[in-house]
Amino acid sequence: MAKLKFRPLHDRVVVKRIDAEEKSAGGIISPDTVKEKPSQGEIVAVGPGGCDESGKIVQMGVKAGDRVLFGKWSGTEVKLDGEDLLIMKESDIMGVIA
Repeated sequence: MAKLKFRPLHDRVVVKRIDAEEKSAGGIISPDTVKEKPSQGEIVAVGPGGCDESGKIVQMGVKAGDRVLFGKWSGTEVKLDGEDLLIMKESDIMGVIA
């Protein structure tokens, strides 16, 4: 991916969805009309971090390039540089896929 011309603020991240497998574990191929949006993605950009009560910046627990799981209704869908992306808070991310 080319360098994104967008820098998230505070504890926000920009995530690109990773398409789910078209075939189920049993070998059944799902048509596009019944597919759910994937809840996995790759982090494209990360903000500097949020502030705690004393005003210190709290470092982010994720970095660009991490593969993450997030909630079904997490984030705001946007189109940047012709790509469909999500902007969400770090707290919407459930975990990093190793």
